[in-house]
Amino acid sequence: MDTSAHCLNSLFAQLGLPGSDEAIAAFAAQHRVASDVLLHRAECWSPVQAQFIRDAMREDSDWAAAVDQLNALMHRA
Repeated sequence: MDTSAHCLNSLFAQLGLPGSDEAIAAFAAQHRVASDVLLHRAECWSPVQAQFIRDAMREDSDWAAAVDQLNALMHRA
């Protein structure tokens, strides 16, 4: 089992999305999330992606830090 910490780029790859810095910035800009919406409930996710994000945070998995970073990025005003 891989228990290493994961970066934002590898999180995007895990979610099946382009993982370059530019692609991540464009995705976050296009899919801003209101401050009262939980990240996994954002409309941009497929059900599988939303489940992965929710589980990563709920279980405090090795993906949690990268998901938290994505959460901050997508909730910026």
